[in-house]
Amino acid sequence: MIYSLRTRLSLSFVAVVLISVLLVSVVTNLLLDKHFKKYILENQERKNTEIVALVRHQYRTGGEWDRDALESICISALEQGLILKVLDSSGKLIWDATHNYNEQCEQMLAHMAQNMSSRYPNWDGSYVEDVYPVVNGSGEIGKVVLGYYGPFYFSDSDLEFINTLNRLFLGVGALSIVLSFLTGSLMAKRLSTPISRVTDTARMISRGYFGGRITEPSGTKEIVQLTEAINNLAETLENQEALRKRLTADVAHELRTPLATLQSHMEAMIDGIWEPDAKRLESCHEEIMRISRMIGDIEKLAKYESDSLILTKTSFDVSELIRHIIRNFENEYAGKGVKIEFAGVGEIITADKDKISQVIINLLSNALKYTPEGGLVQVSVRGSDDAVMISVKDTGTGIHPEDLPYIFERFYRADKSRNRLTGGAGIGLTIAKAIVDAHKGSIQVQSEVDKGTEFIVTLPG
Repeated sequence: MIYSLRTRLSLSFVAVVLISVLLVSVVTNLLLDKHFKKYILENQERKNTEIVALVRHQYRTGGEWDRDALESICISALEQGLILKVLDSSGKLIWDATHNYNEQCEQMLAHMAQNMSSRYPNWDGSYVEDVYPVVNGSGEIGKVVLGYYGPFYFSDSDLEFINTLNRLFLGVGALSIVLSFLTGSLMAKRLSTPISRVTDTARMISRGYFGGRITEPSGTKEIVQLTEAINNLAETLENQEALRKRLTADVAHELRTPLATLQSHMEAMIDGIWEPDAKRLESCHEEIMRISRMIGDIEKLAKYESDSLILTKTSFDVSELIRHIIRNFENEYAGKGVKIEFAGVGEIITADKDKISQVIINLLSNALKYTPEGGLVQVSVRGSDDAVMISVKDTGTGIHPEDLPYIFERFYRADKSRNRLTGGAGIGLTIAKAIVDAHKGSIQVQSEVDKGTEFIVTLPG
């Protein structure tokens, strides 16, 4: 059966309290039995000694006994659960409670047997007698025989004490269960309410609603961590959903423009408005090539992001590779009036040379696009014991802080106008990141608006 967290926590509190009360009751009763038995036996011996002393004082000079006093002692002994018998020094019976008060003695013994059976169902007790000599200054003057229900017995007051203690345990147990249930319900509610809210939010996320957030405060560390994780998940999915919608719009925009151009040109030529001369056909061919390049980029990205990407690793000097790529870019940089500098010494890495070349080309191409005339692009290589860091830093327009988390997303461009003069389809950085990730490296970006941007690629050495 499936129970709610609140029910389970409440029942757990009740179970813990119930077990605790039962353990305390059992242990207390065991200890009470042990010490109470010892107390009863010691008390029994003390009473016997006191009665023997009282009997000794009833002996008169000349061998006479005060029978009236012995009868009073006998009655007092019966009240304490003792049957008194007195013999003189010759063994002659002076007083016997079983003769004078036989009915009372039998009732007393039966009552004691009933008391002990009520406490111990399998109790096996019987009538026992202890013999004590009576001695004065002239020697032994007789014997006192004290009979009682043995080996020990509980009086009515003893049983009442034990029963009262057990009733107290029952009362405390019942009160504790009620209080534990109320406390457990309250605490369970405080724990389960934010978890229920997390569950509701998670259900909303699974249905595609990412706007919900958990705002209930909690003093429990794990619940706070759980709510933060769900809130972060909702925010991430909400951002991803926005990116997905923007991606769809961006792809549609990238494809719509060349297709619209092709359509208008072809319709004009079909309708006879334009002559299908070489210039117009060349224009159509350029638009077709744009679409082809875009599809090629998408295929390339899919290949780089796939788990089956094959890397052909070799050892090479990454500084020498970058110098070679910079030489290929010199005309483009000079044509725009942007200066490019390189700093670094030879650093040998083991990687896929062609794919690392693609990363450098993409970064240098981006730096050129976003750096205005008169700007500077600085490329540097520095190594450490286990890694090589490649930095491409420009003095271009920079990237707004709200765009920084998404610049590696497919088709994402900080330029919302999608101006072809300031960028391509928006997957160059995505390809670069996919290649670096495949090499177990990392790529980071730091940027300030109107001051410039720096990309730092870290590759294993």
